Amino acid sequence: MKKQDKTETTNVEESLPEILMRVVTELHDVAYLIERIEPQVLEICGPKAMESIETLKILQGIDLAVQKSRGLAEFIDTITADVSSEWKVDMTTALSLVKLSEMQKALGDGLRHGHSQPLTKASGDFDFF
Repeated sequence: MKKQDKTETTNVEESLPEILMRVVTELHDVAYLIERIEPQVLEICGPKAMESIETLKILQGIDLAVQKSRGLAEFIDTITADVSSEWKVDMTTALSLVKLSEMQKALGDGLRHGHSQPLTKASGDFDFF
């Protein structure tokens, strides 16, 4: 008789629309966090920032990243309305690939509907990893 490994994870199936809405929340968080970078770049570079082609390209890239994140969130949000709540997905493997523990918890915890990144953290706060 083979002894079962106690470290095995249990496969838990969850409703696909609920999972997708947690992804939408995370994408909105990403957009917000990226958006906060732009004023900092301008502050660091000073008044001459708008004269530099490279800085303008960086600022345009930041803006595009925000728009894409929000666009993906809205896209997923919209198509989720047509997905049956009876569709179930095993997220075990997908969650194991998410490296940020708070994001893993936000995406995987069926009871938690919140943000993985505390958006009210004071500027200058950081986590050691």
